[in-house]
Amino acid sequence: MEFIDNHLGEFSALLVAVFWTVSAIAFESASRRVGSLQVNLLRLIIGLIFLSVMTLIRRKMILPLDAGSDNWLWLGLSGLVGFVFGDLLLFKSFTIIGSRFAMLVMTLVPPITAFFGWIILSEKLTLLNLAGITLTLAGIALAVFTRNENGDKITLKLSPAGILYALGGAVGQALGLVLSKVGLKDYDPFAGTQIRVIAGIAGFALLVTVMKRWGNIRSALRDTYGMRSLSLGAFFGPFLGVSFSLISVKFAKTGIASTIMALTPIFILIPAYFLYRQKVTLPEMIGSVVSVCGVALFFV
Repeated sequence: MEFIDNHLGEFSALLVAVFWTVSAIAFESASRRVGSLQVNLLRLIIGLIFLSVMTLIRRKMILPLDAGSDNWLWLGLSGLVGFVFGDLLLFKSFTIIGSRFAMLVMTLVPPITAFFGWIILSEKLTLLNLAGITLTLAGIALAVFTRNENGDKITLKLSPAGILYALGGAVGQALGLVLSKVGLKDYDPFAGTQIRVIAGIAGFALLVTVMKRWGNIRSALRDTYGMRSLSLGAFFGPFLGVSFSLISVKFAKTGIASTIMALTPIFILIPAYFLYRQKVTLPEMIGSVVSVCGVALFFV
């Protein structure tokens, strides 16, 4: 127990990688059935319910009413950037290239996080950091590029739009993580996640209103299978995943936490193969491992 207590941040990050593996698969299924925008709003509402029950038990307080103005400002901004911008693009990529490849692109989150940390928190970037970024990009390239039938030309085997959506999701999550670290300070991680989720709900509600999609929300609520997948993803994503990610960055260095959380693309290969019988090629497996090694190298 003492070992676990001494490495609470690292173990929390490992759990996050597992939680995000489950939520990515569940949200891919839900997004394909009811649409990415609907899934984003509904999963945050369900996630807020889970979080409110948790904080009521832990803190005897159903909402984060004891948070300071700085907590609300930075964590709220983190929620808008991470959820509304980042996750909207990420979930859109789920419907185009699938969760397996989208989460591989998300291995860029730690390097991008460090880049924003350099800008916002004045953290240093070294030549070794740049080498890590290069290795991560090489791993992703190995997985998403292929040779044509004649073997004389290298082409993308995925939709460029799907990759760009996933890249936008990586940028949003990275910036959201840095803003979370700024806003959390000594505040409770689960209550801090509530603030992020509340901001995300407000942002998506505004977006749904502007786009006149409330009819689609009602249709999604009537889709039993879609809501089952959505609820499963909400439990492991906005509730457990996001909350434990805040615990990890609170008790471990941001870089180390991000590196461990980046293991999701490797973990997701297992259910992709055994549950969904998706073909996993050797270059894809090697590319996933190489990209995560690049993340690890980035924070040596």
